[in-house]
Amino acid sequence: MIDAMDFDRALFRDELFHAELFHAELDAQPWASYTHAYGSAEDVPGCLRAFAGDDDAAAEEAQSELYGSILHQGSVYEASAKAVPFLARIASAGIRTADVLLLLGGIAEGGTDPDPGPDPAGSGAARESDEAACRRAVVAQLPLLLAAVEHEDRAVRQAAAWAAGRTGTAGAALAVPALRDRAAVETDPLVRAELLTSLVELDPEGSASAAAGAVGPDSPPELRIAAVMACADIGLPWTRGHHGAVLDLLPLDRLAADRYDHSRNEPLHDICLTLLDRDTEADREAVFALLDAALRSADPEARTEAVWAVTTACERSRSAPARLAPALISAAAEDGPDDDTGALSALGRLGPSGAPAADLLAARAAGDGDPADRALEALVAVDPVRAGSLLARDLERRPRALLAASGGLADSLPVVPYDPELLAAVRRRLATMEPGGTTPFRLTALLASWGPDASDAVPELLAALPAHPRVLQKALVAVCPPARRAEVADALRARTGTGPAGERIGAARALHELTGDQGPLLPLLAERLAGSAGGGGGSAEPIREAAEAAAAVGPAAASLVPALRAALNSPGAERNNPQMDDDIALAVALHRITGDAAEAVPVLAGVLGDSDGLWRRWTLVRAAAAAGSLGPAVRPLVPVLKALLADPRQTPSAALALRAVAPDDLDAGHVAGLLLDAAEAGTAPFEAVDALVAFGTDALSDEHRARLRALGERDRRVVRSGLDGTVEITDERLRARVRAAARGE
Repeated sequence: MIDAMDFDRALFRDELFHAELFHAELDAQPWASYTHAYGSAEDVPGCLRAFAGDDDAAAEEAQSELYGSILHQGSVYEASAKAVPFLARIASAGIRTADVLLLLGGIAEGGTDPDPGPDPAGSGAARESDEAACRRAVVAQLPLLLAAVEHEDRAVRQAAAWAAGRTGTAGAALAVPALRDRAAVETDPLVRAELLTSLVELDPEGSASAAAGAVGPDSPPELRIAAVMACADIGLPWTRGHHGAVLDLLPLDRLAADRYDHSRNEPLHDICLTLLDRDTEADREAVFALLDAALRSADPEARTEAVWAVTTACERSRSAPARLAPALISAAAEDGPDDDTGALSALGRLGPSGAPAADLLAARAAGDGDPADRALEALVAVDPVRAGSLLARDLERRPRALLAASGGLADSLPVVPYDPELLAAVRRRLATMEPGGTTPFRLTALLASWGPDASDAVPELLAALPAHPRVLQKALVAVCPPARRAEVADALRARTGTGPAGERIGAARALHELTGDQGPLLPLLAERLAGSAGGGGGSAEPIREAAEAAAAVGPAAASLVPALRAALNSPGAERNNPQMDDDIALAVALHRITGDAAEAVPVLAGVLGDSDGLWRRWTLVRAAAAAGSLGPAVRPLVPVLKALLADPRQTPSAALALRAVAPDDLDAGHVAGLLLDAAEAGTAPFEAVDALVAFGTDALSDEHRARLRALGERDRRVVRSGLDGTVEITDERLRARVRAAARGE
């Protein structure tokens, strides 16, 4: 097939690389006018020269720089396409051929198939995207790639096979026949695996029989596991043959260690993920049966791989924790005290389904060091009541468990209920805290969640207040009993006159919240706002804090109105997100103080109408919430709020704002459908469900009610992303909320 393309095999002869011509043509390109990840591409020719040079160290550095600039984290740019012909000439000369082919494949993978319409060059059509130009540029080099699949060097053949598979639909017609011809004669297992994977990528339907035929025990292990993954990718039914092949080959990571698709170098994990994403009962059961068997393997490496796959299964499937609990508990019991496979730590991903492991976790938590801390961390998720008493015994040496108990990295609500022993331990820890660190935040999060039940900690909080003023002020307000209000108020009032401005304002805000006394707060806010006169200063957090504090005071803060107005950014000025957040808070404060929404309308309209900025989501949410809080007085904002309804990330906040501002202008059925869309997609599920409840679930149509019930009962998790270990508990909270909403609660 390669011969039929009339490709000159002499392409790989070093003498065809004319260095002077190469450098001259390289210099002829206007590289400074091209762009890459870091702006001007004027450094690219130097990198290409070094890449093609004789200095191996310089070439390696140049390769790293090219991956950072023209293929930055998988993204491609104008300069990427311009560099492709020069990279191809380097490879054709036999200079670091495998490395260059991999870079070319990466550029093709980061690209997209060109528009099948008129050629942008000279046709008057819109400029071709950088992604399409990159794919087109690499497809033009397919003769090089396909000749390289017959190279004598195995690494070159493997790199060429992988790179050819990245050329998409645009390259399939030329690449598929050539790759099939090579697959028929290739003997190296890794190259065969790469060839099969690329064929499935380019022609899944036409390669299905080849993939299915390579699953059996006669295939080498590297090809066999590639075939199993290919069958799953194509969508073929999962069979006993696939199940048996995976178990025969465990552990699997070693079989993919030398493959070039580094995004899928964990076969067991990837197979489970692919099957779970099909979202059928049969495929879920296939995953659970596979992981159950792998967790019971005698090989610790196989169990380690299985534990990682289990965590993903629990993140994707609501039924996974209960189904996999027995095998995971068995694997944890099999491990030594050091939790070698991670099974013990993973028990926390089971939540209440891990209750049978509570005794095991409690026993391991009684040990020493990090393994004991990890065991207690898992117990917090499995049995928070029991975990609380164990945490109380050794609070200082259980940082991971304390973090989990106080809400975790995502700062969720603490999960450990009030416990007298744990309160006593927290009080002792407060008395011995060193300045800095996260411990004060964790302890105060627990105390604040317990509220007045933790009132016995007031003396320790007051004693620690000078060292941790910003952290402890809110906790004091949360736990303070009526009998100690005067004492706490005196301590806070004293803090309003000492320390940095932020600490003084925090103390004054806490005092106002506790007693209603705004005396110390108003002059501090005036001082803070005076420093921001004219707006546009970019010091958003202090301005926003001051505006929110002024809004909380209300009409009694009338003296601050001139300063609040002065802090607004200039009309029409370009603003970043923090500056927009400033203006939102200032607009709300002015309305709360004056009762007049006229000033707020143009400010909020300017934010709500600017949806094109980068990372604007939460600023728009805050602006919509602010509009809703102002009610019918901001009716001119209806058009921009309605425009936001179509964005699933903004649907809940926009719908609630419109309900408050102009309820008669809403089509309730249409809005309910949009809210359900947002919930089902997982873009804003909690907000969408809360909005449905606010609108009234009793008014839902039968179709919408059925969708709401299905959202609570489906197996696929609605919450699909979050910090490690937070997805499951967050989704279960959502599920409980959805079920309550479906019942009309």
